Amino acid sequence: MGSESELRFALDLTHDEARRRSAVLEAIGDDWDPIAVLAEEERAYEMLYSGLDSEQQRIYDELVEAGVLPDRTVSRVAD
Repeated sequence: MGSESELRFALDLTHDEARRRSAVLEAIGDDWDPIAVLAEEERAYEMLYSGLDSEQQRIYDELVEAGVLPDRTVSRVAD
């Protein structure tokens, strides 16, 4: 058999992406404050990683060094 036929098409997801973004913003609501949410998340991390004993701190430091956890030492006060 000679040539094989090809089927080519293009799919524009612009409309679907706009619909998805609108749905997300509607679900979040008007009172959502991203700055406050980030500040609360920062406080939660500070609480989670505060008061570690020496073994926990060693493991935490290893996880940071391995790239598993973000390096938060910039805001951490030395013991």
